[in-house]
Amino acid sequence: MKMRNLITVICVCVCFVVTAQDKPNVVIVFMDNFGWGEPGFNGGGITRGAPTPMMNKLADEGMRFTNFNVEVQCTPSRSALLTGRYAVRSGNATVPLGEGVYGLVQWEQTMAEMLSNNGYATGMFGKWHLGRTKGRFPTDQGFDEWYGVPNSTDESTYSSLEGFSKSGVPETYVMSGVKGKEPKKVKPYNLEYRPLIDRDLTDKAKDFMKRSVKQKKPFFLYLPYTATHFPTMPHPDFIGKSGNGAWADLLLQIDSYLGELQNEIDKLGIEKETIFIFTADNGPEAVNYNNTNLTVETSMQGSAGPWRGTLFTGFEGALRVPFVIKWPKKIAAGTSSDEIVHAMDLFPTIAAITKSKMPQDRIIDGIDMSQFFLGKKETSGRDGFIVYMGKEIFGVKWKNWKLHFEEQEAWNTVKNSYTMPKLYNLYDDPQERNNVLFPHTWVPKAALKQLDEHVISLKKNPPIPTGQKDPYEPK
Repeated sequence: MKMRNLITVICVCVCFVVTAQDKPNVVIVFMDNFGWGEPGFNGGGITRGAPTPMMNKLADEGMRFTNFNVEVQCTPSRSALLTGRYAVRSGNATVPLGEGVYGLVQWEQTMAEMLSNNGYATGMFGKWHLGRTKGRFPTDQGFDEWYGVPNSTDESTYSSLEGFSKSGVPETYVMSGVKGKEPKKVKPYNLEYRPLIDRDLTDKAKDFMKRSVKQKKPFFLYLPYTATHFPTMPHPDFIGKSGNGAWADLLLQIDSYLGELQNEIDKLGIEKETIFIFTADNGPEAVNYNNTNLTVETSMQGSAGPWRGTLFTGFEGALRVPFVIKWPKKIAAGTSSDEIVHAMDLFPTIAAITKSKMPQDRIIDGIDMSQFFLGKKETSGRDGFIVYMGKEIFGVKWKNWKLHFEEQEAWNTVKNSYTMPKLYNLYDDPQERNNVLFPHTWVPKAALKQLDEHVISLKKNPPIPTGQKDPYEPK
C-alpha cells in the first residue's frame, strides 16, 4: 500500500512538472515610446540621469537582444505583437486620428485568444490602442480582464487645453472590464490621474498573478505601461528622487515597478515556470512639448542610443527597442545576441513554447524562434523585414543593410522620396547617413526578394481595410 501511494505521488509530481513546462506563465512588459538607449544594459541608466539596477538585473538573468525590432508607431506595433502579422494586414498600419471605428476586427486572433484557448488566465493592464468602440476592447480579443485606457496618453491632456470643452470630442476615460461584458468607465483620464496610473497598473498586475497562482492556472500577463509617452509625469513618490529632472525620475519609477514585478514572481515561487519579457512599442518621441500651455513639465527627449531617428521614421532609432527575455534554466542567463528579431515573431514563438494552436487560415508573418531562444539554434532564422511607416513602405532591412525608398527625420518633417534607394551599412554607419548604394548594388538584388514575396502575398490576401466594421470575413 505504501509503495502504491508513493508511485501515485511520483506520477502526480511528474505530471505537474510536465504541465508546468508545457504551459509556462508568460509576462510581457511593453513600454510606450521607450528608446533603445534608456536602460543601463544598453548604455543608458546613469547616463540618462538615473541608474536602472532592476533592468540590469533582468538582463543579467536573461537574454538581451540588441536587434529587436518593432513597427514605428504605437498602434501598428501592438497589432503586430498580438497577431504575429504585419499591421498593414489587420488594417492597423497607422495610429487613429479620427473618432470613427478602428482597431482589430473580431476575425483577427490575438495572442491572448490563442493562450486562452489553451487554458490560460489572461489579463491586460494598460494602454490598448487597438479599438475604442463596442466589440473592439481587449476583453473582446481574448483577455479575461482589463484595466486601462483604450487609446493614447496624450489624450490625458485634453481637458486641460483651451477649446477642448467646446469641441464636442468626448473625454477619455480609464476603463475596466471582464470577458463577456462591455467595459465600464472608471474615471476620467486627465492630468490628475496621468502620473498615478502606472502605479495602479503594477498593483493590478501583481494581484492578477497572485490570483492565477492561487487558482493553479497558467497565466498570460500583458502589461503595456503608459510610460514613457508624453506627458512625462512621474508618480508623486518619484518626483525629485533622481535629482535630474522629470525624465530621470520616471526612469527610476519604471525600474522600481519592474523590480516589484520580478520580486512578486519570486515570492509566488513561480520564477522557473515564468517567461518574462521586457520591451517597448517603438523608439522615443521627437518633440519637446514645453511649448504647450500645460502647467506641467512635459519634455520627452528620449534616447535611441547610437541609432538615428525617433518614432514615425524608418530609421533604426524607431525600429530598435530594448528587449530582454528571461526563463530560468531554459534561456541562457547573461547572454546577448544581435540576430534580427521582430515583435511579430513572439506570436509563433510563444505558441510553440506553450504548445498552443495558431490559426491556420491566415498569413502569419512571424517566425517561430523557440529553438533559437532556447539555445538549440545559433541563428534567429530572420534575415530581415519590410519597414513600414503607416501604409507606406519606407524601406527594407536585410542583415546589416538598410534600403530606404523614403525618409523623414520626424513625424512633423518633410518626407523625401528617392528614384534610387539609399543604402546604409548599419555596422559602419548606425546613423544611416552615408549612402553606399554604389558600388554595393548587389545588396538590393539580395534584399528585395523578401519585398517581392511580401507584395505578392498582399495581392493574394488583401489587407483588411482600415476602419472595417464587424462582422468581417476575408473573401
